[in-house]
Amino acid sequence: MAIEPRASAERRHRGTIHVEDAKILEHTAYAGNQYVLRAAAPAAAASATPGSFAHLTCDPSVPMRRPLSIMRAARSAGWLEFLYKPVGAGLAELARRRTGETLSIMAPIGRGFALDPARPHVLAIGGGVGIPPMFFLAEELRGRRELAPIVLMGSEVPFPFELAPSALNVGARIPGASHALRLLEDWGIPSRLASNAALPGAYRGSVTALAELLLRERFAQTLDRVQVVACGPEAMLRAAARLAADAGIPCQVALEEFMACGVGGCAGCTVRVRTPEGEAMQRVCVDGPVFDAATVVGLSAARP
Repeated sequence: MAIEPRASAERRHRGTIHVEDAKILEHTAYAGNQYVLRAAAPAAAASATPGSFAHLTCDPSVPMRRPLSIMRAARSAGWLEFLYKPVGAGLAELARRRTGETLSIMAPIGRGFALDPARPHVLAIGGGVGIPPMFFLAEELRGRRELAPIVLMGSEVPFPFELAPSALNVGARIPGASHALRLLEDWGIPSRLASNAALPGAYRGSVTALAELLLRERFAQTLDRVQVVACGPEAMLRAAARLAADAGIPCQVALEEFMACGVGGCAGCTVRVRTPEGEAMQRVCVDGPVFDAATVVGLSAARP
């Protein structure tokens, strides 16, 4: 992954990020201190891609914006949707906002997933608040024949989605994993759930253990046609990166970092990556948030 000069990177993003006064259309609280927010942002919705994110003004009393991964983008209806947990003062204020109020949204920001059409089987792994990019990716891929995603979602609190017994085969017998997301079922995209909290209908264990089981039972003979994408806590991303490296398959990860400006100016969200010229620091907000897992120092071992 070549390093890109800062000035060049900033030119590439110029004119692609929109700042909109977004009316809150829906704001729903779910078990486990989870919220789903839908807001009208037609310019951002028209150009958002899976893996990109938004920088939101949570409340006039909170000066700094907060980054949230985009979970859905309705281009024709002109809205964005987010899943978040109010950890910290900023998101706690966001959780108090009501339908009909307006907040400022700056989006879409960052590089999203770049899928390899030569590897049609996409194993999408999302953990906790890392689920949104996987959901967005699934929606983008529905109806496309050249890429076939399987979405695996892990959580220790109840999933903030409607679940249903799955009728879509994933090609492996997974103990306990009887349910899936109803909306993904409606889209014809198979999904399975994992939890260490004994959630009903979910595989008992980590979502990466579920992914390993699926790779072993479904894709053991066709690993050259599989790619992995993942978003979630750092420990989950390390496990996903190791799993992919051991299987010899590519893995892209969407990273989450504390951000101030969100547009590459402050360099407060840098991560160390390996490049052909050696190790370098890159900004998660505009050089990512999606990176090749094998290049992120600390996430996986260096390539031999």
